[in-house]
Amino acid sequence: MKVAVVTGAARGIGLAISKKFLEEGYRIAILDIDQKTLSQTMKQDFDTNNVLGLECDVSEPDQVDQSVNRVVEEFGRIDVLVNNAGIAEFKPMLETTYEEWSRILAVNLNGPFICTQACAPFMLKNEGGSIVNIASISGLRASTLRIAYGTSKAALMHLTKQQAAELGNKGIRVNAIAPGPVDTAMAKKVHTADIRSDYHDVIPLNRYGLEEEIADAVWFLCSDSASYINGQIIAADGGFDATGIGLTSLRQSKN
Repeated sequence: MKVAVVTGAARGIGLAISKKFLEEGYRIAILDIDQKTLSQTMKQDFDTNNVLGLECDVSEPDQVDQSVNRVVEEFGRIDVLVNNAGIAEFKPMLETTYEEWSRILAVNLNGPFICTQACAPFMLKNEGGSIVNIASISGLRASTLRIAYGTSKAALMHLTKQQAAELGNKGIRVNAIAPGPVDTAMAKKVHTADIRSDYHDVIPLNRYGLEEEIADAVWFLCSDSASYINGQIIAADGGFDATGIGLTSLRQSKN
């Protein structure tokens, strides 16, 4: 059986991705820094020996190496890596501390670099594989309160292209998904009714995405159907990135 490593997968989009790959016949290794939530997820969602849950801070090379080695010991191989782990602080630029900036970049940018460096050698033993970095629409479009988060995701997109250029020569495809607003538990907690309304106003599909829709996009990029896709950034955002002004006025004119 093929093996997928998914980081930050104890909840949300990462959990949906893990479930999708399990449904498609993969063994799954879940890496997450939140041991409590990880343990609950393993008990509630994965009653199978085909899923391995490991506590890991992706910004710490030693922890990543230990976790990846454990995956190989348990499952014997690695075919897919999904760099999903990420954090954010939504604060004005001048109120963002250096410590907050550094931690966000450590997880969101250093993490995918470290995890790829650890997993790619094992993929090469299988003559290839696929890596998907979970970026964000915030890396494509600037917005307030996201100085560290948006910058980290923009850098992750370029890291994706750098990785694709080198690893593609060795049979490892690297792509990224840039989700727009998704109905995760975090979004439901921090997005007020006004924020949700604002997003609806500028998204052509007029809704938030679903975690399962992001998981389907990741699965596609890792599947044989995407065998000639490498170094690409796919915005799974309902058309948000492609749209300028005027959408709300257009809708109102039809009423």
